[in-house]
Amino acid sequence: MGDPIEIPIERELDLHAFAARDIPSVVDEYIEAAAGAGLREVRLVHGRGRGVQRGIVQSTLDRHRCVSEFWDDPDAHLGATIARLTPHPES
Repeated sequence: MGDPIEIPIERELDLHAFAARDIPSVVDEYIEAAAGAGLREVRLVHGRGRGVQRGIVQSTLDRHRCVSEFWDDPDAHLGATIARLTPHPES
């Protein structure tokens, strides 16, 4: 296995490059890092399709300790979800 890849933490994460099985851990780690970096709102782009990725993303957000609420991005026609974050517990 190679070295971990460092990804800069920005306000938006495009999940198209990830396999469906990896989405929960990617979203979980991204939310932890975003909250730790002080971001208060992030946008996760999952695409439209049949809604499978959207369901995985939103169920992961629903269980995350740093997410206070989330909603479909009205400008993305169900292709992205916006999440409001609470301050990271270690901040």
